[in-house]
Amino acid sequence: MGKDEHGGVAKTSFKIIVSDTTVMETLASAGMDEMVTLYTIDGEGIALVHYCPTNNQPRMRATPRSNEVKELVFQFVGAGNLITPSTGHEHKLVLRFEDRDHITEEWTWRQDGKDSVMIYHFTRKNS
Repeated sequence: MGKDEHGGVAKTSFKIIVSDTTVMETLASAGMDEMVTLYTIDGEGIALVHYCPTNNQPRMRATPRSNEVKELVFQFVGAGNLITPSTGHEHKLVLRFEDRDHITEEWTWRQDGKDSVMIYHFTRKNS
């Protein structure tokens, strides 16, 4: 469970799938349709595909700087179903692992060459 930067309720869940090779994140935020992001190892880095309610599929990649990962910065490398580069799409994701129970996600939306950022703060739900 968590909140966005405006105090709105947000929740995310992670599930390991495909013979333990992929992490699937399902993110829901107040007033927005559910989004799914798939993360997988890609050589020395981590690749993601984000399935957005806007019906485009941004692809991003991050390369960890060390074995103790506190932050991953995913940069845009392309997208499926993106009509033009100026069409609105998620363009960057920064994942910050605050501690074992807290994660911050900073999503950058790009449209017409302008960026806007949405920040989510999540706390692990005790099982």
